[in-house]
Amino acid sequence: MTSGLTGISRVAPLIQRDKVHASLYTDPAIFAEELTKIWYRTWVFVGHESEVSQPGDYVRKRLGLQDVIMTRDRDGEIHLLLNRCAHRGNQVCDDAKGNSATFRCPLHGWTFRNTGELIGFPFHKGYGTRKLDLAMGRVARVDSYHGFVFGSFAEDGPSLLEHLGAAAGEIDRLVRLSPENRVELTAGWLGHETHSNWKLLAENETDGYHPQFVHGSIFGVTGSTIAPLYSEASTAVTRDLGNGHSENDLRPEFRKFAEPMRWFGTTEQRVPDYVAAMRTLHGEAAEQILIEGAPHVMIFPNLFIAEIQVFNIQPVASNQCTQYSTAVQLVGAPELNKRMVSQCVGSVGPAGMLLADDTEMYERNQLGLEARQPEWLQIRRGLQRERTDDNGFTVGGATDETGMRGFWSHYASLMEAE
Repeated sequence: MTSGLTGISRVAPLIQRDKVHASLYTDPAIFAEELTKIWYRTWVFVGHESEVSQPGDYVRKRLGLQDVIMTRDRDGEIHLLLNRCAHRGNQVCDDAKGNSATFRCPLHGWTFRNTGELIGFPFHKGYGTRKLDLAMGRVARVDSYHGFVFGSFAEDGPSLLEHLGAAAGEIDRLVRLSPENRVELTAGWLGHETHSNWKLLAENETDGYHPQFVHGSIFGVTGSTIAPLYSEASTAVTRDLGNGHSENDLRPEFRKFAEPMRWFGTTEQRVPDYVAAMRTLHGEAAEQILIEGAPHVMIFPNLFIAEIQVFNIQPVASNQCTQYSTAVQLVGAPELNKRMVSQCVGSVGPAGMLLADDTEMYERNQLGLEARQPEWLQIRRGLQRERTDDNGFTVGGATDETGMRGFWSHYASLMEAE
């Protein structure tokens, strides 16, 4: 299914306030345009500084369709290099991660520093010089927030802080759960290939309408307290944070019970060392932090923080993407970290219960979108009851599609830009 439209305005008719056209998920031409205008222009989450904690450390990542090497040089600076020799284009790095001050191309032996600089090539007489002004490609801008590393291929544009906007506060919420105000993503990443468009995943991450149905069997078997958080009776809200970011703000529900650690599915008596460390660090403010817990936020276009785990969504094709997931590790909180890993494996691991449900829905969605009729997908839920909160953000009910509407509004602005 294709839109049949050309020019920079071709996406505009496909996005309306209460519905979006199915071709946005299926048209290869639109996918190609997304790569140019979103993945290779805006700030995209790549990884975490803790993954390259020592000088010389490197780890291979993806940024859109690009194979990227995240490195830390001897001065501690983070670089995002394209995995390609400047001579004939051969990939210079095969391993998923490691430690090396240099990368050597296996084809002709050209050697580069982990900053991308060319430092040597064999048989220099053939070039009439010992030095060539060539280097590995690199992501133009690299920045981080609380260790979360983002890259942008655009030389100029909004700063990372401007891109994050209010979503930066949600990362703050995550970090303050550590007794040392630091998080790490060192538990290892699981990659899940999904035969669906990447936007279906981004939409789903703060869709509070689906949990009762998609995950109902799990909630019933485990006796989980999650289900009531996403119901018509829930006091939780869905918030459009601007710039395509959105959150399920579950704090109103947790405040009703005022029980420290309920958000983590436990009690303070079961994690006494952690609770004591937090009270020592934060004093009276610790009670609110321990009650409200971690954020549930989708940061455009590809970073999802789901309380105790982090997801990195990367596109592959108009009908395929890869979702990487890992458990959050709170520095100074060993009581929680081991449980975070086990819960992450149980929910989004290779046999994870939640991910199996969601992936089934993503792929059924993609197959359904190939049908000729109806052409439009509805995103109108809760539109008539949206309100503006005290901070000027649009807010809907726990099951409303407020986050989706915010996503598509920002998407449209990027896709319509010159």
